[in-house]
Amino acid sequence: MAYAINDYSKLSLLVIVTIASCTNLNNNVSFVQEMAHNLGKTMRAVGFYKYLPITDPNSLIDLEVSIPKVQINEVLIQVKAISVNPIDTKVRAPKPIIEVVPKILGFDGAGIVVEKGENAKLFNVGDEVFFTGDLRKNGSNAEYVALDEILVGKKPKNLTFEEAAAMPLTTVTAYESLYDRLGITNEHKDKTLLIINSAGGVGSAATQLAKQLGLKVIGTASRTETVAFTLRHGADVVFNHTTDLLPQLEANGYGSGVHYILVNYDPYPYWDTLMKAIKPQGKICLIVDSSGLVDLRPLKDKSVTLVSEMMSTRIKYNTEDKFRHHEILQIVSKMLDDGSLKSTLTRTMTPINAANLKEAHKLIENKHLLGKIVLSGF
Repeated sequence: MAYAINDYSKLSLLVIVTIASCTNLNNNVSFVQEMAHNLGKTMRAVGFYKYLPITDPNSLIDLEVSIPKVQINEVLIQVKAISVNPIDTKVRAPKPIIEVVPKILGFDGAGIVVEKGENAKLFNVGDEVFFTGDLRKNGSNAEYVALDEILVGKKPKNLTFEEAAAMPLTTVTAYESLYDRLGITNEHKDKTLLIINSAGGVGSAATQLAKQLGLKVIGTASRTETVAFTLRHGADVVFNHTTDLLPQLEANGYGSGVHYILVNYDPYPYWDTLMKAIKPQGKICLIVDSSGLVDLRPLKDKSVTLVSEMMSTRIKYNTEDKFRHHEILQIVSKMLDDGSLKSTLTRTMTPINAANLKEAHKLIENKHLLGKIVLSGF
């Protein structure tokens, strides 16, 4: 084939531009695009067949399983880091069930998109993302996870995969609790919010979000380090939840009660206190099931609103506003990038394997965890 001089010039320019473009490609994108064309059939994962105490050797086991197939609205994510949450331990808790195929836990994390379904439009292959899980399917304790794209948000650029992985589940839960369940807005500035168990993942995220709304935040904790952690994340004062909270509220000027209460713990042992601490026409949000029956009658006398928060409700019931889940993740990502929200990561373990996940489950079950624990790498 013959070329004119101008053709050679154009061809040379094209080669130069192409080489320059390739040189400037993000290393992660190049790596992931290669992976997208060379995905194997199996992956490493951690799961179980029997629901056992965490002390049992078979409570969590290392596995090799098939890589999940991507549905039309899903993205396949190469998992870089995972968070461990109380929901993991509750799902794994002993029960008389034996799974035919292994159950894989993990309900949030961070990674890179390596494949997507034909109707998935929110992300491209190579995008760095963070995500929440889907309780109806296997989770992120694996090298790859396939999720509906509305469960995924752009990873904050200023955070590591580990820092980002700590945030999705707890922050979406906290955000929905404050904005969607309690109905708090900027118009409620200077009102009071009591957060029961403020040093956990949801509590520490809720504290930061509440301060952004201008609320007076009262946290509860019991150890020196958990009190300091809560104050560091913006609480105005922290009370000891192992002793009666009512005298502590009274002594600090909250004897007439608080406008809102977020309960990040079993509400049963606190119920009488909640009924007395809430102001008339106040609102209480529960994110944990009660271990016993409680008396709802005091709510009527004060016209108190009692609401519950479950992060997966919109997804599980395919609600009309389910896209709100993705919107919240995007809002959270921007807040983490601009510094108005800080990652609550306190401990990182590597690699992602059964031994380390067992240790993480033990820490959560023994209530010895501060903030969030994350595992990274296989």
